[in-house]
Amino acid sequence: MDLPESESELEPGTDCSGPESKPPLASPPFWSSEMHPVSTAVGFDERMLLHSEAAEKPHPHPERADRLRAIIGGFHAAGLFSGRCCRIPSREATREEMEWVHSHLHVSAVEATSSQEASSFGRDTYVNSHSALAARLASGACVDIMKAIIKGQVLNGFALVRPPGHHAMTARAMGFCLHNNAALAAKAALISGAKKVMILDWDVHHGNGTQEIFESDPSVLYVSLHRHQGGLFYPGTGAATEVGVGDGEGFSVNIPWPCGGIGDEDYLFAFQNVILPIAEQFAPDVTIISAGFDAAKGDPLGGCQVTPLGYAYMTQMLYSLMKGKILAVLEGGYNLRSISASSTAVMKVLMGESPGVPQSLEPTIPGLIAVLQACKVQSRYWRIDPMCILKMQLQLASSEVKLKGKHGTRQMRRGPVWWRWGRKRVVYDHCFNTSGTR
Repeated sequence: MDLPESESELEPGTDCSGPESKPPLASPPFWSSEMHPVSTAVGFDERMLLHSEAAEKPHPHPERADRLRAIIGGFHAAGLFSGRCCRIPSREATREEMEWVHSHLHVSAVEATSSQEASSFGRDTYVNSHSALAARLASGACVDIMKAIIKGQVLNGFALVRPPGHHAMTARAMGFCLHNNAALAAKAALISGAKKVMILDWDVHHGNGTQEIFESDPSVLYVSLHRHQGGLFYPGTGAATEVGVGDGEGFSVNIPWPCGGIGDEDYLFAFQNVILPIAEQFAPDVTIISAGFDAAKGDPLGGCQVTPLGYAYMTQMLYSLMKGKILAVLEGGYNLRSISASSTAVMKVLMGESPGVPQSLEPTIPGLIAVLQACKVQSRYWRIDPMCILKMQLQLASSEVKLKGKHGTRQMRRGPVWWRWGRKRVVYDHCFNTSGTR
């Protein structure tokens, strides 16, 4: 399916300005008690498309309704809406549920936007009169799919929801996010009987909201791989040394990439050497993926190089660890082709298709540095094989010697300038200034 990269390439009539402006999206059958318990649940509601900017702009906001349309179209084109897949009936999250993770004032502030044609939280998070409804529907889908997983009614699920959630803090909406959908799903799991929950966040931006909500809770392990650039990349949080506080110390695991250009090999290397060893020791009852696809190749904000196959490999590793008990929750991702192909790759794995075995786990030097740093920090809380750390140190030293011989002492001492300031950051800042994005 040839998907457009931007709204300007879409056919006339694609933009959703009201409930009758588009024909119904293709969807799988609704879940029933007669379905086989290994089915994969999908959660979405067309009313989430109504969350949009009040006025058309020359440079539309990257978090737009066509993201969801592109994913649903990709699923339909790949034939994924089959008997192995079911749709959870839509439901709005209740105020009581939203206050599991948010303050009363925060929920009230979001609800108050229902009476406003256009407003915003800060300069990057727009809202209209439909946004609060969309946020309730998104949260309700995540809560209900998680409850179905814990009860054994479905094996796993994919919540195709917007607005996204992982930047939403206890008392603050930000970064395109209103309510923290992944955090609500984690609370739903704990309330439904799970003892331990892991949240794996591979969105290119650090999930500062999710980390803040659970930073003192040892029943939730929060793991994030994200572009960081020494705190220069939005939202600036997520250093390797941020490990949680109080009883939750050691239950926040951050793998901060020092630059753009990070790809499949780096992510898979991090999985093999940090994430899986810690996850095996933590032994979660269920895993939530904060599935942002803005680290995908071609994304206008992320500047990284993860492919659909890379996302499939990561999902497969988690699937094997969890015996399939996974809820993927859509977060970011702003290139329509990339988000459609990547989401489809993840969905195929959730439905039992294997992507095979990765051919290479050789990381880039920046990726190796980030993983080594995370290993050293987390070795204070988890069993990290010291031989793996030594091997990485030797690998890094060997790479530095090769670069020194090629570029000279001065360049090696400083490091490639583009790691900190180069073209990828310029692209990111350009997007921020011209589109009002992060």
